[in-house]
Amino acid sequence: PGPRMESLPEAVLIRILASIPAVDLVLACRLVCCQWKNLIDGAALWILKCQQEGLTGAESQENAENWQNFYFLSKRRKNLIKNPCGEEDLQHWGEVEHGGDGWKIEELPGDFGKEFPSEEVHKYFVTSYEWCRKAQVIDLRAEGYWEELMDTTQPKVVVRDWYAGRSDAGCLYELCVKLLSENEDVLAEYKSETITIPQDNDANWTEISHTFSNYGPGVRFVRFEHGGQDTLFWKGWYGVRVTNSSVTVEP
Repeated sequence: PGPRMESLPEAVLIRILASIPAVDLVLACRLVCCQWKNLIDGAALWILKCQQEGLTGAESQENAENWQNFYFLSKRRKNLIKNPCGEEDLQHWGEVEHGGDGWKIEELPGDFGKEFPSEEVHKYFVTSYEWCRKAQVIDLRAEGYWEELMDTTQPKVVVRDWYAGRSDAGCLYELCVKLLSENEDVLAEYKSETITIPQDNDANWTEISHTFSNYGPGVRFVRFEHGGQDTLFWKGWYGVRVTNSSVTVEP
């Protein structure tokens, strides 16, 4: 008979365990014995898994205090905003305020517009001559970010949005993002200034971003809201254009 698993050198056992899917490590292998539990709770195994799957770099080496959480956050990273570019009309967007002629979805680049920096984005939302707003509320637990992770690790919550005007019309734009508790109390908030784009602008797309960190325990939801209007009060859709909105939870 070959050697028993517990007699293997720790470094060899770590390499064997690193080949097992992460969820199985936590939910099953961790319960086998004290030795396996200690290895799975330690940093060495998760550093190896990160290295094997290309998740490490200078930044992660310096900042990732809990390598298991770093691994899961890196693997789980995705845009939590649904329908960010209008491919599904206004589906998934709530609390929609249709000022003027309301929201409209148009194909890039649009009249008097510019192409978006990424070829993957094909559409945008455009506002009208009175204020238009729309929002999404993200349930972090439903997206797989468990309470202990949000309360203890407090991973970064990174918010991005893109806006532009038409070159023949001025417009206004605002972004407001809130981190909410179980009872939807506001625990942290970012609100941009009201950004004014003048008439006869270059129609280039501009990114706006904010990173929430050290926001304290209790965050369970993220509420993302943006909107705007034109400044000329022209009938139709001459207001700010928005697309490629994103909310990500990052190590």
